Amino acid sequence: MHPYIRELIDLDLPVGDWALFGSGPLLLRGWISDIGDVDVLSRGPAWEKAKAAGTMAALPEDGNEIVEIGERVTVGRTWAYGDSDINEMIDTAEMIDGIPCVRLEHIVAYKQLFDRPKDREHLAIIERRRL
Repeated sequence: MHPYIRELIDLDLPVGDWALFGSGPLLLRGWISDIGDVDVLSRGPAWEKAKAAGTMAALPEDGNEIVEIGERVTVGRTWAYGDSDINEMIDTAEMIDGIPCVRLEHIVAYKQLFDRPKDREHLAIIERRRL
């Protein structure tokens, strides 16, 4: 298991109140071999537990509050695009290897918005895998 995913699991966040997003779900599917960090959406008890375990910070892009846990786990309560329903994303997360993951359509929207080189690469991988 990837060490960043192990760090996330070791947090023991309350089931049903968080979901992995960003590139993490692609790693868990075996579609990519490495990630730079772990991004987690959270609410309620999971957010409170993350705050107790980490350091509060603000995202440079929009000032949204996040919790940094160690050097590679970031937990937030917001999504970086549109008026997305965080509760719906967490409630409809799909389990991959026992970890709740935001569904692919949300990851695609996120990666299209940010449009970094790695996002374009990941979008191409997703497109190939979905065919």
